[in-house]
Amino acid sequence: MSLPLLARPGLAQPSSNIFRVVTSQEINGLDPARSGYVFTRMQVVETLLGADDGGLPVPQLARAWTLSEDGLTWRFSLRQGGRFHDGTPVTAEAVVACLGRAREQAGLLSNLPLASIAAESGAVLIRTSRPFTPLLAFLAHYSTGILAPAAFEGQAVRAIIGSGPYKLSRLLAPQRLEAERSEHWAGPAPAPAIARLSYLAAGRGETRAAMAEGGQAELVAQLAPETVERLRRNPRLAIDIRAIPRTRLIKLNCNLPLFRDLRARRALSLALDRQGMATALLRSPASAATQIFPPAMAEWHVPELPPLRRHVAEARRLLAELGWQPGAEGILQRDGQPFSFTLRTFSDRPELPGLATAMQAQLREAGIDMRVAIVNSGEIPAGHRDGTLEAALMARNFSLVPDPLGTLLQDYGPNGGDWGAMGWSSAALQDVLDKLGTTADPAERAALRGRASTILHEELPVIPVSWFDLATAVSKRVAGLTVDPLELSFRVAGARWAG
Repeated sequence: MSLPLLARPGLAQPSSNIFRVVTSQEINGLDPARSGYVFTRMQVVETLLGADDGGLPVPQLARAWTLSEDGLTWRFSLRQGGRFHDGTPVTAEAVVACLGRAREQAGLLSNLPLASIAAESGAVLIRTSRPFTPLLAFLAHYSTGILAPAAFEGQAVRAIIGSGPYKLSRLLAPQRLEAERSEHWAGPAPAPAIARLSYLAAGRGETRAAMAEGGQAELVAQLAPETVERLRRNPRLAIDIRAIPRTRLIKLNCNLPLFRDLRARRALSLALDRQGMATALLRSPASAATQIFPPAMAEWHVPELPPLRRHVAEARRLLAELGWQPGAEGILQRDGQPFSFTLRTFSDRPELPGLATAMQAQLREAGIDMRVAIVNSGEIPAGHRDGTLEAALMARNFSLVPDPLGTLLQDYGPNGGDWGAMGWSSAALQDVLDKLGTTADPAERAALRGRASTILHEELPVIPVSWFDLATAVSKRVAGLTVDPLELSFRVAGARWAG
């Protein structure tokens, strides 16, 4: 049955028997490609595979898998007795239909060397045109979520009918959903001890913190740095802080004359006081980014790279080489035009506007006029697609595909990506990424990852600003809840009430 899209709701009200999740991320419709991150994290929709804390594949709808000797054919055996929330069986044909649909859409699967996806004797067979060793990680991405046949009307999603331990009972887009324990759950884990869930998207960080403080939520994610110390003093809350595979970046439109030359991008980078921002605004001095990948991504972080640093005089020197000279009010000019651009950012992540304001002042010291526009986060990918984006400050998650190669293929392919490069590409990087997809040799993979990190560090199609500490508040009313460092699941099905 189709679920109604209702009006924007108010704040969640306290309830003794509903596990309430509060984050900043809105529900942007029913399609898994758009909002699957909510449905999978709430354990309503499953993917073929999941991932453990280290990014290694674990069963979800697929209970086992094998790879042919030639490295081209993957066979996935499905979980016995799996049922969708409408009571219909999870079949190989249903899985194939969803994966085929995801493959046809612009996005993750469309970038892979997939030759065919088919059902055979109750199993799912995925054939690739060349060996592609990271495939398992891609099948844990939310856009590959599996829905029942009845969820579709033609190719459009009309309802969320998943197979997870919780089923959707009410959807109030774009802010809220409610879910309850599914009577059809037949997974490897027992039925959840917690029977009912709700999800609320609250954009302001202070609002989320107040809800945690006031007992209006059992799990509050994406806490603003300035609220964490206050919440630590609350005896009713446990605060979990961990470094995760996410980096705050400046995305540049390298099609623009302002940013086309590498020296201009280096000058912008040299003008940034990362250490000052990490200390004063993020309350985490160690989060100042010295390269794109944080130490938490040990396989991709290259300690030998010269660290990104601040050097305003060097920034001015590089810009002078490009013909930029001081003009009115200290702003650099070239051919009668000021070095001026607009940076888009959004308040869903509460620290971003403050960082943008600080960067505005820092860049002005180098003679660069950067205006700040606080917009809806969707205006960044939209601006990429229509070419109107000049620059953006954002946070990029490298673990939505548990192997970061998935994100790199999306972001730095020949045409760039909505949340990655714009007007920049590198044949050398593409060659490295292609080789990473075909080789399983550990030493060769390590060398290739180091080379990819080095190219991004030297070319700066995006400018790293800071690494990410994930701060989560969990009510002590709850026991047995663990925080997923890859942000694939809220893991409520494994928790229980503490009382």
